Amino acid sequence: MAKRASLTVAVVVLLLAACTSTPPEDTAPPPTGAIAPAGPITLRVMEFNVEYGGTEVDFDSVPKVIEASGADIVAIEEGYANMPAIAGSVGWHFDNRSQVMSRFPLLRPPGDRPFVYVEVAPGEVVAVANVHLPSVAYGPFLIEDGAGPQEILDVEERKRVATLAPALEAVAELAAQGVPVFLIGDFNAPSHLDWTEAAVGIRDHVLFPLAWPASVAVEEAGLVDSYREANPDPVADPGLTWPANRPFVKGYNPYANGAAADRIDFVYAGGPNETIDSQLVGEEGGEGVDIAVSPWPTDHRATVSTFEVEPAPAPTIVSVEQRLVTVGDDIEVRFHAPDAGSIAVVPAGGDPADARGHPLPDEGRVTIPRVGLQPGAYEVVLLSASGELARAPFWVQAVGGEPEIGTTLATYGRGEPIEVTWRFTPGNRADWVGVYRRDADPSRASFLLYLYTGGSVEGSAVFDADSPGDWPLRPGDYTVYLLRDDSYVALAGGDFEVVG
Repeated sequence: MAKRASLTVAVVVLLLAACTSTPPEDTAPPPTGAIAPAGPITLRVMEFNVEYGGTEVDFDSVPKVIEASGADIVAIEEGYANMPAIAGSVGWHFDNRSQVMSRFPLLRPPGDRPFVYVEVAPGEVVAVANVHLPSVAYGPFLIEDGAGPQEILDVEERKRVATLAPALEAVAELAAQGVPVFLIGDFNAPSHLDWTEAAVGIRDHVLFPLAWPASVAVEEAGLVDSYREANPDPVADPGLTWPANRPFVKGYNPYANGAAADRIDFVYAGGPNETIDSQLVGEEGGEGVDIAVSPWPTDHRATVSTFEVEPAPAPTIVSVEQRLVTVGDDIEVRFHAPDAGSIAVVPAGGDPADARGHPLPDEGRVTIPRVGLQPGAYEVVLLSASGELARAPFWVQAVGGEPEIGTTLATYGRGEPIEVTWRFTPGNRADWVGVYRRDADPSRASFLLYLYTGGSVEGSAVFDADSPGDWPLRPGDYTVYLLRDDSYVALAGGDFEVVG
């Protein structure tokens, strides 16, 4: 059974000196009622799939790529728990949950909203959503195997458009409110702007024009494909991002194996911004590469686009740098609210009226210094004279503490839904839960059921007939593991059995 701990009583903290510039995490709703932005700025935004955490070839090349690109904001794919190392290598802010990093502070909206705000200037923001769509049933491979247009369209709708929908809906809503937005990611699908009549035959697998559904959906939502905006001819400038000709490594080498090449990594833009330029960053001698780095560290080329942007006013917001801290750690907080007067820390769901608020400095950044919080879930609450303005969650873990996972019952009947709870996770975007036979090694055995934690530090989910995998579990002994960021590294485990 999952372990549970009672929350401590409300804790009020005196806020001392302003903190140094650090990357915050949790925030508030769309911008309203803030100081008007000063004017347009130039931003460079990059999509970068680093392949298995950037360690396949030479990790030192990953920061070289970021620096060579001149990017201000980077969406990372396949971070594999290396986001702190990647961001730390260039001294940037980062967010584990979205795998977005930036030279500017990052502010996360509340709940599960699939984007982050980037504070590009004091009180001014843009919004970024980062997606990595499923790679299963990759369209160009299916076409090579004889699939026709309708089969491809059906697969794309099921596999990729459905996964894209939450992020696309969120950024389209923000763009309609006047917020500059960027939808960035590895779509694992080409674009309808590339598979035109004129492009048929330019690569062996481009056998017919095709309105690839994910790219069509983004365009219909009002966003612009920045690379194709800057390079409108798909024949003269195909912009191929996968596979890149990186050095040979043990295992998968798609370029050397002649994998079907296409443009599947995108920087889409919406709201008040204008595309100025878009370039490929990749290996020396790579087709269409504008900025070269050697050795190239990944099987994807990166795309970096330059925009003139009219930032939006920042929302009323409070944001914690790290959602999971250790007892005795300082807590770094960033906030924006014209009428904010004080801040307090309370147990999750606690009433700040039960705590004594303390004044805020004017800079919008504060440090809660080494207060005596016990392990548990808490919230930072931003207050004005008239009441609560915003709150953001964080968790405190014991010194030497580890992630925890377990089932709510020790024994389940066959076919009975199995509830799993976890807490004190690292909060990586692709942390996941797998059910294995009792004490199996996840790096060697196959999982029976799986689900993703959604980047949550604490949460729960249910395995049932709708879960992917082997359902119902046969009678026997099982272990449920918490696994790190799409890898098979087990962070915690809990046992249960199925009877009947």
